[in-house]
Amino acid sequence: MNMPIRVAHIMGKLWAGGVEMVVFNYYRAIDKRKIQFDFFYDSDSTVEPPKDLIEMGARFYKIPPYQNIFIYLKSLSYYFKKNKYKIVHSHINTLSVFPLFVAWYQNIPIRIAHNHSVPGGNELIRNLLKYFLKFFAKIFPTHYFACSEKSGRWLFGNSEFDSGNVCVLKNSIDFSKFRYDQKRRCELIEKYDLGDKFVVCHVGRFTFAKNHKRLIEIFSKLVKKIPQAILFLVGDGELHKDILDQINKLKLNNNVICVGQVTNPFIYYSIANVVVLPSLFEGLSLVTIESQAAGVPVAVSEFIPNEAIISNGVKQILLSDCDDVWVEEIINISKLVVTLDDRANKYDVNSSSKFLAGWYLEHYKK
Repeated sequence: MNMPIRVAHIMGKLWAGGVEMVVFNYYRAIDKRKIQFDFFYDSDSTVEPPKDLIEMGARFYKIPPYQNIFIYLKSLSYYFKKNKYKIVHSHINTLSVFPLFVAWYQNIPIRIAHNHSVPGGNELIRNLLKYFLKFFAKIFPTHYFACSEKSGRWLFGNSEFDSGNVCVLKNSIDFSKFRYDQKRRCELIEKYDLGDKFVVCHVGRFTFAKNHKRLIEIFSKLVKKIPQAILFLVGDGELHKDILDQINKLKLNNNVICVGQVTNPFIYYSIANVVVLPSLFEGLSLVTIESQAAGVPVAVSEFIPNEAIISNGVKQILLSDCDDVWVEEIINISKLVVTLDDRANKYDVNSSSKFLAGWYLEHYKK
């Protein structure tokens, strides 16, 4: 029996974020008799590799963080040479230039730059770095992937996209995970003593892009209309203290529950009346897709790409609109019964993983 092809996936930092969840979803669904994944992740990651993936045959390599660039490159060079990869698939956006440089230097024939993000907001230094590295984005990869048209056009350019040189691989999910679970809902309602309270949910890292500051401001206005409203914040990150300070300042301690960083954030959709995502920028927004799959309406900013809308249950609201407009729209959309449409089929991880496996096999044979 032929051994499966080992594909090196460059993940950056593991922090229970959307990108790693997507790639892990692909691995869980892919035919592991033909394809196996090796994951490379930074040593300063905040979560450990999932045990179920290891049991399926995945290998995880902890390497120095990319901030220590020379040690990082040396470590990757060692493993690339040792394991004799034919395919390196990098998911760290503009930073992919570094691992793909190593892959080029090691003469690895298939080098994939996969973009999951776009610049946005007023993160001046970070955005300047993205635009600087963008100049090198097409030097070392042999193939271009993106999670959406928007992210593909931004990093690789309109001409490459229009020429069909960018493969758009949707951030897919396992829809079976998001089916309504009455038992799970009852357990969480009892655990948090929710009764019939109005539950708002936000899933995402505590980072600038997710715009928690505005979310808390909007929620404080919502509480004035619905005093028993509860906000669940699922996630963690570098802005954790700032967000807690804001909650304390607005005297919302009894109305906000910080769940923290969890490996099963999807269970909280079962208790939500509505999900609210006032993001400043997004490559796609996996949470928007997951919310709809779980039957939960979602209020989003205009920076959530239209590609993430797969039902009647999404309301895009301008960030320039006042908080009162957001509150009104949140209340209105929470009454909707969400119905998925045909666009949802594009995000089924089973079909997407078959496509990815076929892509790997076809290019490997070449």
